[in-house]
Amino acid sequence: KISHLAVVMLLCMSLVSGLIPRQKAPGWKATAVIGTEFKELSLDDFKGRYVVLLFYPFDFTYVCPTEIIAFSDAYNKFKALNAEIVAVSVDSQFTHLAWINTSRSKGGVGKLNFPLVADLTKQIGRDYGVLVENTNDELYGAHLRGLVIISDDQTIRSIQINDAPVGRSVDETLRLIEAFKFTDEHGEVCPANWKKGDKTIIPDQEKKESYFKEKYTDL
Repeated sequence: KISHLAVVMLLCMSLVSGLIPRQKAPGWKATAVIGTEFKELSLDDFKGRYVVLLFYPFDFTYVCPTEIIAFSDAYNKFKALNAEIVAVSVDSQFTHLAWINTSRSKGGVGKLNFPLVADLTKQIGRDYGVLVENTNDELYGAHLRGLVIISDDQTIRSIQINDAPVGRSVDETLRLIEAFKFTDEHGEVCPANWKKGDKTIIPDQEKKESYFKEKYTDL
C-alpha cells in the first residue's frame, strides 16, 4: 500500500520531469570548481543575471571538451548580455579540477571562464530532466546534453536536450538570449531565424500585417 507521502513525492517528481519554459527554475546548491578553487555555488548566486546551465555527460570524453572550450572562449559575449555560464556534470570536483589542469591538446579544457559544478547526488540533473535513469542505457547515471536558459528573474526561457553524440551551438545560444532580452524590453516578438538588428513583429492582429506584407509575397 502506497503512503500519502509517497504519492505526493511521485506527483512532485512527475511535475519536475515535465519542466518547461515559463516555469520557475529549480534551485540548486553544490560544490563547483571556479578557477582552481572549490566553492559552494547556488542558482541564487546569479539572481539578476541570465544563466546558461550547460549539462554534459562526463569529463575527459569526446564532444564534451569541445563544448566547454567553445562556450568558455565566447564568455565575454555572454557577459556583455549580462549572462553567466554554469556547466554541470556528475563528475566530482576533483575530476573537474584534473580536467582543467589537463591541456586542451590532450583532451582537457585548460583555464575556464566559468564554473564546473559537481552534481554528485545527481539531483540537479534529475530536477532539470536531463539525468539518464534507464538502467539499460549505457549513459545510465549521467546527464544528457541539456542546455537551459534562465532569465534574470530565474524563469526558464529555453530548454534544449541533445543526445550524447552531438554538441550544442554557442551562436544559437547567444541568439536566443539576445532575442529573449529584446522581447522582454520591447514587447515585440522575434520571428524565425531572427538575429539582432532584424525586424520583429508587433503581437497585435492588425499591426502584425505590416511585417507580413513586407516579408512575404503571395504566389
